[in-house]
Amino acid sequence: MKLLLDTHALLWSATDPARLAPEARAALEDGAHDVLVSIVTGWEIAIKQSLGKLELARPAELWLPDVLKRTGYEIAELGLSAALRVRGLPWHHKDPFDRLLIAQALDQGYTIVSRDSAFDSYEVPILRA
Repeated sequence: MKLLLDTHALLWSATDPARLAPEARAALEDGAHDVLVSIVTGWEIAIKQSLGKLELARPAELWLPDVLKRTGYEIAELGLSAALRVRGLPWHHKDPFDRLLIAQALDQGYTIVSRDSAFDSYEVPILRA
């Protein structure tokens, strides 16, 4: 399975894995799945840190590459087809970051790891974080 981490799932897995649901934590740690972090998540982290809405131990441009190296999580690039797929999504959710993650998951066949119930309104596989 290819697991695409919602931003909070990435933050929890990197800083406080006990916050993750047991099934999600096991899936991220067992090595049997590809764990992916979207470019969208990097963008969200950088924006929220620059606005003072997210505190990390280091600047995002140092923190995220270090987390990726330490965990072995891979980058999920955002392709044009996924970005454009947002146009056809119903407006169940207004958050642009989440809408891009949903479109990317649908486009690439990923399962989203998230605790956000807003994802439930879309036909995307979810593993509860």
